[in-house]
Amino acid sequence: MIIVMHPSATQDNVEHVCKLVRDMGLKDHPIQGTNLTVVAVIGDDRKKDGDKFEQAPGVDRVMKVLQPYTLAAKADPKQRSEVTIGGPATNSQAVTFGGDAIPVIAGPCSVEGEDAIIEAGQAAKAAGAHALRGGAFKPRTNPYSFQGHGEDGLKMLAAAREATGLPIVTEVLTTTDVELVSEYADMLQIGTRNSQNFKLLEACGDSPKPVLMKRGMSMTLDELLQACEYILSGGNTQVVLCERGIRTFEDHTRNTLSLSVVPELHHRTHLPVVIDPSHGTGKAHLVPAMAKAAVAAGCDGLAIEMHVNPEKAWTDGAQSITPATLAELMPQLQRIAEAVDRTCAEASAVS
Repeated sequence: MIIVMHPSATQDNVEHVCKLVRDMGLKDHPIQGTNLTVVAVIGDDRKKDGDKFEQAPGVDRVMKVLQPYTLAAKADPKQRSEVTIGGPATNSQAVTFGGDAIPVIAGPCSVEGEDAIIEAGQAAKAAGAHALRGGAFKPRTNPYSFQGHGEDGLKMLAAAREATGLPIVTEVLTTTDVELVSEYADMLQIGTRNSQNFKLLEACGDSPKPVLMKRGMSMTLDELLQACEYILSGGNTQVVLCERGIRTFEDHTRNTLSLSVVPELHHRTHLPVVIDPSHGTGKAHLVPAMAKAAVAAGCDGLAIEMHVNPEKAWTDGAQSITPATLAELMPQLQRIAEAVDRTCAEASAVS
């Protein structure tokens, strides 16, 4: 059940509704959106009596939620959430997902060394990217492949942020690493292999840092949104969804990038949607075209793998574009964004 507050509702009205929810033996979860506030009611459906809220001051309407995800579901067709990473707390530019701007996260698959990640960050910034990505911890199918530098890699990312002013996005693999990665990262990434690691999702729900939630390679949209519910119900409302391609019978690409999920997710949820055309195709020459298509489809951000020398990349060089390609791509993305009443310009992504 979701209680939609009137636009003129005061904070006292919201707190009163939350108290009514708790008095019913249920859990309240207020969500402050761009245009309105809603209170999600979580718990035993048998205790949910919507009539008790109809006359409460500030309440606009009470809605029953049919989907298995309450907090991720839209309470209103126009409801959209914005998630901001970076800012003064980490001495980096603040970048917002879910607004008019379409930020671009760019960087190598793996943090290979401090000089290398700083060089990549400087190249990403020069090309027009808004945030830096790079894996300090790397989940690998092959146990003998490079697994990342761990905490040393996090320190290298922090050095790159200091050198460039770009907020950093990096993956967290285990529950025990959430606190550590949160100390360094501006955004925690949940990778496809951990998309249904529910204990990890719960741990990220306790973190104050925004989360980039990647879709599992065999995950339906309902399963993706239910996985997000673990994070949201833990109290962390700063979740951004990421489509990175799914596994199908097709073999000309690494995965099948399903761009139709962008409007479908916007129909189902208020959470921002980012597209990863690098993992979605596995081939660098396909990344620019799919990035442009994603912007046209209405995505709220892009996550692109970029390496200063893809031929020598330690991981995923085949799907990594060069800084020159990214620099050429950014103005093209801007023109497409303007055609759909959005922007990819840096000035609009920085608050």
